[in-house]
Amino acid sequence: MVSQQFQVLHYPRLDTVLMVENFIKDNSGEFKKRSLWENLPKKTMYQTFQVIFDYLLDSGKIGVDREGHIAWIWNPALVKKYASRANLAWRSSK
Repeated sequence: MVSQQFQVLHYPRLDTVLMVENFIKDNSGEFKKRSLWENLPKKTMYQTFQVIFDYLLDSGKIGVDREGHIAWIWNPALVKKYASRANLAWRSSK
């Protein structure tokens, strides 16, 4: 697991997760983590944002470049295309 472990006091609601996902999709590569949180359409607690961010990062939906910019990388059509190829195999980075 990439993210740091901490006790979650409040789990985010689905609409909050979707709001963060959509904001990242629409603004892919424009923001670093803190400024992304500050520019969300609706204000959320930073801990709640952190839980969503860790989920998106661990599930492979977002990526962070060397400078810290957040980008949407999930592409289900491309994953399906490559997953069906016999000459390719999944390997864990853990």
